[in-house]
Amino acid sequence: MSEMISVEEFRERARDWLAANLEPRVEMKPRLRGVDNLSAEQLPAERALQRQIWEAGYAGISWPAEYGGQGLSGAHETAFAGEAAGYRMPDFGVLGGTTFLVCAPTMLAHASPEFLARHVPRILAGEELIAQFFSEPGAGSDLAGLTTRADRDGDDWMLNGSKVWSSGAAHADWGMCLARTNWDARKHRGLTWFAVPCDAPGLRMDPIMEINGDDEFCQEFLDDVRVPDADRIGDVDAGWSVTQTMLAYERGAGRPSEARPPAGPGALAPDLVALARRVDRAGDPEVRQLIAQAHIDDHARAQLGYRLTRLMQGDGMNAGIAAYGKLARGTFDPLRARMALEIGGAAALVWDEGDREAMEPSIHYLNSRVFAIAGGTNEVQRNGIGERVLGLPREPAFDLDRPFREVAREGSDWAGKPGRRES
Repeated sequence: MSEMISVEEFRERARDWLAANLEPRVEMKPRLRGVDNLSAEQLPAERALQRQIWEAGYAGISWPAEYGGQGLSGAHETAFAGEAAGYRMPDFGVLGGTTFLVCAPTMLAHASPEFLARHVPRILAGEELIAQFFSEPGAGSDLAGLTTRADRDGDDWMLNGSKVWSSGAAHADWGMCLARTNWDARKHRGLTWFAVPCDAPGLRMDPIMEINGDDEFCQEFLDDVRVPDADRIGDVDAGWSVTQTMLAYERGAGRPSEARPPAGPGALAPDLVALARRVDRAGDPEVRQLIAQAHIDDHARAQLGYRLTRLMQGDGMNAGIAAYGKLARGTFDPLRARMALEIGGAAALVWDEGDREAMEPSIHYLNSRVFAIAGGTNEVQRNGIGERVLGLPREPAFDLDRPFREVAREGSDWAGKPGRRES
C-alpha cells in the first residue's frame, strides 16, 4: 500500500479493513501500571496481531517502504490511529513504546541501510521487540558518565558492564545498548550504540521488583557479550548524537499528529468527580476547590501539548523543546495523584479485591513520580530547556573537556581537583 493515496481514501480503506478483521475494543481504560502487567503468555497473541496488521499494510505507515513500511505521511498514520481507536490493537505494554516510538525511529535515523533491512521488517512484524539498555547503576542523570565498555575484536565487539531500569526488558528480543568505545576521548565523544540480542551468551537479565508489585524493569549484566560490527547503530564514537535523537523521541518528538488545538477545557476532571461522589464529598468546598485546580491543570497541560506539537513539527528532533512536555508531566502527575488521595481519604487507600476503579488512586499515587525520574529527571529537563531553548550558559563542570579515562579514575572526587575545574 505504498502508493501515495489521499488521506481520506486511506482512511476509508482502513475503516473497512478494521471492521472486517479486528475485534472491537472492549476495555477503553488505559493499562494501569503495576496492575495490568504484560505476561509472557500474552506475547504470542500480540505478536500475531501485530503481524496481521503489518501484512495488511497498516504498520509502519510513515516508515520507509524499502524497510517494510508503507512510505506514506504522518497524516496517513494519524488517520489510521483515529480509525483504530475503537479496536483491539497489539498491546506490548511499555515495551511497545520503547520499540515503536523510541528505538526503531532512532534506528531509522542513524543505522546503516543493511542494518535497517535486517531488523525493521521484523520489528514491524512483531518479531523483534526492543528495550533500551541505557542507564547504569553509576550513571543515571549523568548519562554520558557510563562505563559499560565495548572493545573491538576483529569484526566484532566485546561488551562488558551493567545496565539498569530497562523498561520491559524481560520480554524483549533485543536491547539497544550504549557503550564506551573510546576512553581517551571526552565523555560525550567516545560512545557507540549497539543492538544486542537478549539471548546472547554472557548476558544476564534480572527483574527488579517495585513498590507497586510490578517488575517492569530489569538490570542487565554483560560479561564478554560478543556483538558483530554489523549490529552497530551509527558511527563509532558518535553515539551521543544518536542519544540526542533517542531522548527527543523518548520525550514525544516526531510522533505524527494533526496538531489540532483542544476544543475546550473538556469535562470537569471526571475521575476526581467520580471519586468525590463515591465517598460522598461532592459538596465539600475543599474537595470542589481541588477538582477545580485539577481541571485548570489538565486544560493547561492540553494546551501545552498542542503548542509543543506545533513547535516540534518544525523542529521535531529538538530535545530541549520536547523536555517541556516531559517536565510538565513530571511536575503535575504527583500533584494530581495527591489530590485524589486528599479527596478520597481512607477510601482511596483500601478496596475490595478486583475493584479496579477503587484501586486507581493509590496505584496512580505510587506511580506518580515515574515521569519525574524516568527518561531524565525534572532537573535534567530544566537544564535542557535552559541550555537548548533559552540559551543559558552551561553549569560549571570539571569533567567535560578531559579524557574520560581520567574522569573515571578520579570519579570518587566529583568536585574536581584544585586547579582542574573547567566550565
